[in-house]
Amino acid sequence: MSEPATPPRSLAEALRARDDASLAVLLRSRPDLVTPVPTDLTQLATRAGTRASVVRALERLDRFALQTAEALAVAADPATYAELLGLMAGADGDPVVAGALPQVLGTLRDQALVWGGDDRLRLVRTARELLAPSPQHPSPTGLGPTVREAAAGMSPGRIQEIVTAAGLPSTHDAVSALDALTALFTDRRRMAALLDEAPADSLEVLSRLVWGPPYGQVTADPAPRLRWLMDRGLLLSTAPGTVVLPREAALHLRGGRAHRATEPLPPSVEPAATHSAQVVDATAAGQAYTALATVEELLKDWHEGGPPVLRAGGLSVRDLKRTAVALDVPEPVAAFWVELAYAAGLVASDGEADERYAATPAYDEWLERPAAERWAALARAWLAATRTAGVVGGRDAKDRTLSALGPGLDRSAAPEVRHRVLALLAVLPEGSAPAADSVLARLRWERPLRGPQRDDDLRGRLARWTLEEAERLGVTGRGALSSHGRALLGAPPAPPAGTADATAGPSATGPIAEGPAGAPHGASHGVPAGEPTGPGDKLPVHHEHPRPVERLDPLPPAEQAAAAAAAARLLAPLLPEPLDHVLLQADLTAVAPGPLRRPLADTLGVLADVESKGGATVYRFTPGSVRRALDAGRSASDLHAFLAQHSRTPVPQPLAYLIDDVARRHGQLRVGAASAYVRCDDDALLNEILADKRAAGLRLRRLAPTVLAAQSDPATLLEGLRAMGFAPAAESAEGDVLITRADAHRTPPRTAPEPVPDGPPAPDATLLTAAIRAIRAGDLASTAPRRPSGAAPAASGGELPRTTSAETLATMQAAVLTGEALWIGYVNAEGAASQRVIAPVRVEGGFVTAYDHTADEVRTYPLHRITGVAELADDQI
Repeated sequence: MSEPATPPRSLAEALRARDDASLAVLLRSRPDLVTPVPTDLTQLATRAGTRASVVRALERLDRFALQTAEALAVAADPATYAELLGLMAGADGDPVVAGALPQVLGTLRDQALVWGGDDRLRLVRTARELLAPSPQHPSPTGLGPTVREAAAGMSPGRIQEIVTAAGLPSTHDAVSALDALTALFTDRRRMAALLDEAPADSLEVLSRLVWGPPYGQVTADPAPRLRWLMDRGLLLSTAPGTVVLPREAALHLRGGRAHRATEPLPPSVEPAATHSAQVVDATAAGQAYTALATVEELLKDWHEGGPPVLRAGGLSVRDLKRTAVALDVPEPVAAFWVELAYAAGLVASDGEADERYAATPAYDEWLERPAAERWAALARAWLAATRTAGVVGGRDAKDRTLSALGPGLDRSAAPEVRHRVLALLAVLPEGSAPAADSVLARLRWERPLRGPQRDDDLRGRLARWTLEEAERLGVTGRGALSSHGRALLGAPPAPPAGTADATAGPSATGPIAEGPAGAPHGASHGVPAGEPTGPGDKLPVHHEHPRPVERLDPLPPAEQAAAAAAAARLLAPLLPEPLDHVLLQADLTAVAPGPLRRPLADTLGVLADVESKGGATVYRFTPGSVRRALDAGRSASDLHAFLAQHSRTPVPQPLAYLIDDVARRHGQLRVGAASAYVRCDDDALLNEILADKRAAGLRLRRLAPTVLAAQSDPATLLEGLRAMGFAPAAESAEGDVLITRADAHRTPPRTAPEPVPDGPPAPDATLLTAAIRAIRAGDLASTAPRRPSGAAPAASGGELPRTTSAETLATMQAAVLTGEALWIGYVNAEGAASQRVIAPVRVEGGFVTAYDHTADEVRTYPLHRITGVAELADDQI
């Protein structure tokens, strides 16, 4: 973007000089500015300078862009490009920084955080307030206040003493004295000569303050090494007992560099292991199949009503433990599967008075889809979900435990972090699994924390959880992104093995030499070594200096379904083909050598209990499981025919005897509602029940030779008799046997939880075009010169024009004849005032019909709502 001939005096003027494409870049990078659409460019500039918007913009800068903004915050206002380059690259210069700085400065300009030409660079005032050093909020640069700021409360006499001790001539006032001291500290030759006279122990003090924090404590009677520095202004007193190293002196000691380690290039994502693409895809497909089986097992367990909903929402700790035992996984993993089913809309609360979790009707639809499509639905829900299972078990702001399926689990940054982690895997060579630490380092460079780096920061934890969950779900295999995972992202084909990470930039060839005390080589005077320097003190030297390649952005919603379908097509051939048979064995077990087709799996799941899972599933037949099948309406002959049809081995005799024996006794007892009763044609069997001590809790009494009455409800009576080893059947009020099915309980139709957005969504092209048109038109209405009028002066300062009704009507009618445009003030039915530029077409019946340049359409306005009208200068429309 070319700068105007006259330098802009404000951010609004700088925005006014931009073209539509540049405004679109601004609104796309900072979508909060377009919600709602500003009325004009002045309002856009004001909104771009608000604290909330600037904080959001700064948090989305990469480390080098943020370092550039921090350098501008400690530079003069305005600063020149040469001054900024010196702060970023140091006195000796750094070709990598010099090459990357123009692009990152353009990014800051595009986002309206910096404005002005290269000779007058200005950081937005709010950003300067946030990033400039202060005692309450130290700067990330480690620099302190300037000489003038540090000496603001110092007496003029003390300032003259410092100037004299530093070898400068005395002045008539404190202002010129501070200017002379500042000039000394910024003159490399004179400053080097001053430090050559410093005692060694005084230089050692400076070495501890040079990279920050710049503040230190002194006693009422400072030591000679401190007194020497304080007398010459190298340490200035800001409060009793507190001294600070002035910014100008620190920059000299640093060789002009604002940061100890300037990072123009992102750290590379290093491969930790490499596998063949076939191994990665096969492993990921196996994990995907396990994921489907786990979700199905979870929902089958909750078919007849899952655990109750806590009063505050979510699963209790005890129910989560039970679910983990049922799934044979640790509790954090169980929380992940539960949350995944919830995010996909497969489970929800039933909304009853005794509220419980259960499968939704969408679960039955999901089961009917092919396995690959079912996986794609789960993976797509996981990628977009803001609910984060990793925080389950933690504490919220009120020190309450966070429960699975409960409130407080949304983390709005989760989808962006998940997508970014997978995108970093997508640029690695085919089959390469990254080192987790290198992924975290890359993410911290792209979104650095303002303040000290922490190992427990949310984005770091989200990245670690993403790597674990992607492997668990089958998006990755052995840590590398699978082909169907790549399709889910909409990523291009993987680079061939042996290709370097394109986003990491060239590798380092060596460190820059440093002077003493960690100061970069080239400082005119070094400081004797103090504390050991860390690895951050060394900056790699690169032969090239590219910025990172374009990021792989999330797909628009319209394209996500197509990407999920493509992922399902790639995964389908890798999943095992469902089988239509099992192998029955004499020990009352059946072996399924692979996944079973849906009708067979459903029926076998009722007839037998799962004993072990893996590549082959082992089912065990028990009296309880056979009775369960009989309760579901199957007869003994149905079960014999089913097993004979689906077994590749003959039906073992013990299994046939088990079915016949349970069927013979099934329904011999009948339980109904009296409160509850038991009836049986065999009175001897009823005598046996009454004599059993375990029946005491049921409080049974005989009403007739074949009927017992109980004071417990039918369900309790059924469970009690079954616990005693009997096989009772429930019957209806009409005496018919009740058939119970495993899928009897479903919630009403439920929608999946909506992700909590991380700020306003990015505007699409249509919204951007309309918003820019409205902003331009509104700006025209507020800034266009008005033609002088003798009847009423034109409003100024953003005020609405004021004219009488007669003047308004006469001006409107004249404009219809001449075709001129007018500037009007308008108050709508809600009382909101606005200003518009219109071209009247017709005036009649108390209304004016006109083309509204602000809205870019023809509108009709009541004349009584127009506060006033003014003619525009001839060259404005």
